[in-house]
Amino acid sequence: MSKNISFDLARRCFLSLIVLTGFSRPFTPTVSAQVAADEEIVVTGDDVGSAYGAPGGFSRTRFAPLTTAYVLPPWTLYFGSIYEGDVFRHGPPDHLFTQEIEMGLPYRLGVAMETNFERFDGGGGPSSTSIEARYALADWNKIPLNPTLFAEYKFGTGPIRHEEGPPPPPGEQESGPPQRPDAYEFRLLLAEEFYSRYEWAMNCFFEKENTGDRGREWGFAQSVATPVLLEHERLKVGVEMEYKNFTVKDTRGDPQHTFVIGPTMAFRTSQKTRFDVSTLFGCTDDSPRLQVFAIFSWLLGPGGEQEAEAPVSTRNR
Repeated sequence: MSKNISFDLARRCFLSLIVLTGFSRPFTPTVSAQVAADEEIVVTGDDVGSAYGAPGGFSRTRFAPLTTAYVLPPWTLYFGSIYEGDVFRHGPPDHLFTQEIEMGLPYRLGVAMETNFERFDGGGGPSSTSIEARYALADWNKIPLNPTLFAEYKFGTGPIRHEEGPPPPPGEQESGPPQRPDAYEFRLLLAEEFYSRYEWAMNCFFEKENTGDRGREWGFAQSVATPVLLEHERLKVGVEMEYKNFTVKDTRGDPQHTFVIGPTMAFRTSQKTRFDVSTLFGCTDDSPRLQVFAIFSWLLGPGGEQEAEAPVSTRNR
């Protein structure tokens, strides 16, 4: 009797083991498929490399035509050709052309150089040359809004073809256009990604001319963008704005207020190149009637800490 019970128990245990083994087999491919799917999501993300954990859009430093953000990955080079066209309420338009090169350094540092050319009222030529440096206070998302410090010194290399402020009094007018003075500028760069989809950058700035009418300018610019339609975050659309308060030595109590706002678009033409366009409309009497920006930029270098950035819908998982 006991032998029959033992044989029956052994048979039941053996059958139970077979059943459990049969049920366990289908789950193994599911887990592997899940891992493979997760790996595929990361590989097919944004092709732009990351600087200290930042999304690719912030790792270019030139976030949008009006704003810059964070720093480049170490030993990565950024080349940018920038056009700005200002259409004024009175008088001819002003055309500004800028060539920019920037290099990312270790320890969240970056250095850059810009050369500016101007075309206004039939005349044109060099306008200024500047050197820049920036420093991010921490790796991405270690400090809220990811603050970055920016400093720039501008060397005047040509005459003032278009005065920002009022013309000088008759007794102080020179025989020809005055030489553009040197100037320095400081900025606080803030940037953040919200809801794993919306990218935002803000620049607070202060600029002061060293000589001449000692023009002084302060203000802020903001840009927000989100990817649409195309995969790999190739196309982003958004809006940006800028406010400036400008005075010279004779108008400290009566500043000029300019405010522009309008849509912006960024299209990555390849893994390393991008084309930005903004069309901004003036909202005050002192503002240009219209400002148009067009930027073509190119990244060259190792591409940061990772080969690809996950899509915004899957970041921070």
